[in-house]
Amino acid sequence: MSHIGVDRWVEESGDRQDQFSGWTAPARRMFDKLQPGWRLALLLIVLSIYPLLVSQGGVRIGITVLLLAMLALGLNVVVGWAGLLDLGYVAFYGFGAYFYAIVSSNQLPMHWPTWASIPVIVAATALLGALLSLPSRRLVGDYLAIMTLFFAQVFVEIVRNYSRLPGVSTDITGGPNGITGVDSWTIFGFQFGTFNRNFYLLVVLLALLIVGLHNIDDSRTGRAWRALREDTLAAEHMTTPVNRLKMLAFAVGAAIAGLTGTIFAAVQVGVFPNNFLLVFLITVYAALILGGIGSIPGAIVGAIAVAFTPEILRNPGAAGWLFYLGLLAMLWTVFKQRARLLAVLAGVVAVGFLLRFGVLAIWGESILGAPNDTFTGRFLDGWLLIIGEQQDMVANYAFVLAVVGVLGVLVAKGWWKVAVFVPTIYLAMFVWENKLALQPSVTRQLLFGGVLMVMMAVRPQGLLGTRRVEIT
Repeated sequence: MSHIGVDRWVEESGDRQDQFSGWTAPARRMFDKLQPGWRLALLLIVLSIYPLLVSQGGVRIGITVLLLAMLALGLNVVVGWAGLLDLGYVAFYGFGAYFYAIVSSNQLPMHWPTWASIPVIVAATALLGALLSLPSRRLVGDYLAIMTLFFAQVFVEIVRNYSRLPGVSTDITGGPNGITGVDSWTIFGFQFGTFNRNFYLLVVLLALLIVGLHNIDDSRTGRAWRALREDTLAAEHMTTPVNRLKMLAFAVGAAIAGLTGTIFAAVQVGVFPNNFLLVFLITVYAALILGGIGSIPGAIVGAIAVAFTPEILRNPGAAGWLFYLGLLAMLWTVFKQRARLLAVLAGVVAVGFLLRFGVLAIWGESILGAPNDTFTGRFLDGWLLIIGEQQDMVANYAFVLAVVGVLGVLVAKGWWKVAVFVPTIYLAMFVWENKLALQPSVTRQLLFGGVLMVMMAVRPQGLLGTRRVEIT
């Protein structure tokens, strides 16, 4: 047998009964029948065509997606497979980027070629990851997370404030100004000096990374990592080399991050301390969690969703469509009985008309503002309140009430859930049209949090993750 373990068999047999349901069932069933090689080929075809269909700005967004996908795959090794909560992962990314920037620019007298610098950087980053794994022999869970988070913060402080080594006058890291003028990758005399060339370079590296990680996942090492994740004590009692596996997981994840960092430095033509702050670590974790921890396709899908969403939100019209389609998808998922779904939608419209009638009767037309100049804004005109005066203050109160409504939805049952959903959905729409649609920078952050909250409530294993089954 290729898979050993009752939990895996129970998990797969249960999924066969209910995973292919709903209007997306035919597409998911067809995708499930594809062999991994054909799935990879399909992905490569789509990625190869992408630069031909978009502008240079679109290609740059695609590069961001591919970089995030590679980082999510590396983080998946440590967190998804080995079950080690590593909050210092972004430091390996920065280490690879700074190392490449130092040896492949005019920062130092030496100027290494790409074929010499990349193997050294990947090996050095893997060694750094192995060294960081040493405390994991005694630290687990939250304690390991705190220690690795400290490592990430120390890295940023070092590159920002300690640009010169003791007794050395040469500026190494550039301090808060970073390092500029970094060389592009050059392999066999071919220079990857444009966005399109870097995009295809990343496509090739991503494909090789997927193949390598897929083989590792199906190997004894992959199965041992999963055993380590599920129960470290049980794995150790079964003579699994736990400490060596932890060190290997940290080293492999760090090596992938270091390799990705070198391409990032080459594409950006420079590195700066603010590129590796905690907020970027949260972005990588968001991509992995949203796609599905432990899943290679999930890490890629999560990276696409997380990287493309902020770009979509720059367009108010597209952002509105995304918001309302997300609401409908959430309602469709929560309410299996269509009668309750229709009751929620009708209730939201009814509440809107009643509130608008009441506001007009008390304050008159003077308090109302003009709808947003988008298709969704014009569609809602007439029954959703658009406040003109004190818009921001009213929207803030509505936002607090909407959060309270979300908490109520999580604990309500039956028709009570419908009753709580109606005002919550209306408040969410009110806040969107009166505040969030007008403040894209705030909206992007809130949408990330909202998507993750909904995902954890509706599908804790992520978009393509597998449901964990515990046998008691």
